Amino acid sequence: MKIGLTRKISIALVIAFIVSILYASLFSYFLYERLYVNNLKTEMLETGERLAHSYESGPVSDTFIDEVNWFGRKSQFEVFAVKNPRELSMCLPFDVDYETLISGEDRTALLKGEPVYKKGHVERLNRDVISVAIPLLDGKRLEGIIYLYYPLANLSEMTLHYSIYWVAGAVLFLVIALTLWNKWLKKTFKPLKEMRVAAGELSDGNLSVRVADYPDDEIGQLAHTFNEMAESIQKEDERKKEFLANVSHELRTPLSYIKGYMEAIQTGVAPQKDKEKYKQIIMREAARMERLVDDLLDLAKFESKEFTLNKMPVPLAQTIEESIEKVNQRVLQKGIHLERRLNYELIAEVDEERLEQMLLNLLDNAIRHTEDGGRISVTLSLKDESLGLITITDTGTGMPEEDLKKITERFYRVNKARTRKEGGTGLGLSIVEKLAKLHGGSLQIESEIDKGTSVFINLPIMPVSFDK
Repeated sequence: MKIGLTRKISIALVIAFIVSILYASLFSYFLYERLYVNNLKTEMLETGERLAHSYESGPVSDTFIDEVNWFGRKSQFEVFAVKNPRELSMCLPFDVDYETLISGEDRTALLKGEPVYKKGHVERLNRDVISVAIPLLDGKRLEGIIYLYYPLANLSEMTLHYSIYWVAGAVLFLVIALTLWNKWLKKTFKPLKEMRVAAGELSDGNLSVRVADYPDDEIGQLAHTFNEMAESIQKEDERKKEFLANVSHELRTPLSYIKGYMEAIQTGVAPQKDKEKYKQIIMREAARMERLVDDLLDLAKFESKEFTLNKMPVPLAQTIEESIEKVNQRVLQKGIHLERRLNYELIAEVDEERLEQMLLNLLDNAIRHTEDGGRISVTLSLKDESLGLITITDTGTGMPEEDLKKITERFYRVNKARTRKEGGTGLGLSIVEKLAKLHGGSLQIESEIDKGTSVFINLPIMPVSFDK
């Protein structure tokens, strides 16, 4: 049987209460011994010594004994004086032998002028008795003893009168405490129960579930964190659905082209003169699908914790020039004037293959969005002692400022119609941003409508790059 947290805490409270009672009982016995008994012992010693001061010297007189006995009748203690220690047992109201009262060691102590203290149980009285023997010395001769004793009250007797009230009060306190405690626990744990129910709904797929706001304590912070988690899961689910919808759309379009033109060729509907054009369209769309799948695989790979870059010292200018050579044919076809200003001393520890992938994506975007006869500039410079800056600027169409914040999101398009025509996957900038971060750098984009776009990649460089 499962026991709820509220019940566990209530049981813990009862156990703590019982332990407290046991501790109080043990502590009562401790106080009984340390305070009650020790105080009586001290008081008896002081009383006996004051009486002993009345004795001067010589044999103990009957008058002195009568005075001590008279004092005993007025005192809370039983007090009497004897001339011979062996007379003690005859003066006591209970049977006890002389050796028990005054042993050989006790007699030695008395002859030294030291009082003798004893505590023992007397069956006839059914209680402990404490006694003090004060010696009456004349020089080194023991002339008599002042004997004080007191039957100790049992602790049970001391508390018996109050035990019924004490037990009743304890039970009443426990009932009231448990009642108030349970109410407090229900109020305190209500948010936790709500969060448990909400967590169950969340696991069942209700991603819109939230819990109420609570005071800013640990439970309130937990509720706030739960809501943040639920909101994060909901947003991630929405992004996943949007991503799947975009992937489906991006794949469906080239597949429709391929299927339509293949059917036209197979059924003979396509004119003979257009068959070659249709084949080129099929190849273009197949290549587009291949690029899309490759980009998706790359993004999934980059986001995996197991992915690592194969870093090595690389001259950045050399990799930039090699990337430019790979797109140079497209640059020439559009009549674009491409400028390069490169610092050949900068060396960075990067994954050369992934750096080239970043550069090709950015150059492809710049070429695609730059009109025929436009300009593209590529620069590599030292931003500061630890960062190199790669800048790619074009004179293309540019983009609105509100699009800049979303431009690195997957499948985000500023102009969907143009992008479809030009064959972009909508994943290039996402890949570049992810790779820049994996290299310990960053990606920044500035753009203005009809004036062009500038893309900046900041990369950590090696100290050897600026030793000179």
